[in-house]
Amino acid sequence: MSYRAACLSHFSVEENQSSFVSGQNFSVECLRSDGSSSHKIESTHESILVVSEVAITLIFKDGSTHIPQRSLVIIPEGQYEISFSAKGRVFALTTGRVDLKQLLDQSQNDSEHAQSDPRVKPIGQPFGQSENAEKGIRVYAVDDIPHPVGNPRLKFFQTSTMSINWVEYHGPRTRTKLSPHSHEDFEQGSLAISGAFIHHLRTPWGPNADDWREDQHLAAPPDSLLVTPPEIIHTTEGTDHGHSTLIDVFAPPRRDFIAKGWMHNAADYVDPEDAASNDEEA
Repeated sequence: MSYRAACLSHFSVEENQSSFVSGQNFSVECLRSDGSSSHKIESTHESILVVSEVAITLIFKDGSTHIPQRSLVIIPEGQYEISFSAKGRVFALTTGRVDLKQLLDQSQNDSEHAQSDPRVKPIGQPFGQSENAEKGIRVYAVDDIPHPVGNPRLKFFQTSTMSINWVEYHGPRTRTKLSPHSHEDFEQGSLAISGAFIHHLRTPWGPNADDWREDQHLAAPPDSLLVTPPEIIHTTEGTDHGHSTLIDVFAPPRRDFIAKGWMHNAADYVDPEDAASNDEEA
């Protein structure tokens, strides 16, 4: 088995610019403004906006809404304009960008990750919305969201096609309590928002020694995204003595986290696999 390497990419820090990194099923765009410019995004699926440091106005076909800083926003499919109240950046996480081909041409990560990896499970049929789900734009004040029991550093959210772990803590991560693991059939994006991190990566040894790789220990500052392919053993160590925020990105949504009751907004969605199972039983 030949293993694809993990790819650490860095977003542009130039003002009034956007930069883009893509995994196989998801993309992350960093949108920057000095407060005088705006950006547009359009997707055929729900998208997530990480609004961590500056308030924005989200403008859409039928109106607009104010989004305060320290918010996570889930927006329905469609076209939106993001207007900034001051200098800062917002990250847009999507699985259905309309302008994907154009963005791939200017992507910050290498061409290897534009190729299809048969091990990565496709998104498949998107999750449906439950009857009681709030319609339209949903804004979550991150500081008001409780941690799941047993996960004091993490908060979990999903859309119809993806999910994220919002990881946040103060001070360095305890080096004796890291969590090396691998995923069989999906990629993981690790988006550094604040602080400093080291991504530790180990490629399993297969029968062909020519495919073996040395362990990697990649320093990851804010405005970086690591895309880790299936089967690569990985863990992330926060090294900053101040505040650290990391967003883990998955597509399709993590059904194992939903089953454990960790996903904050899971009640807004209906899993198509569960619906199909219920139909068969009926």
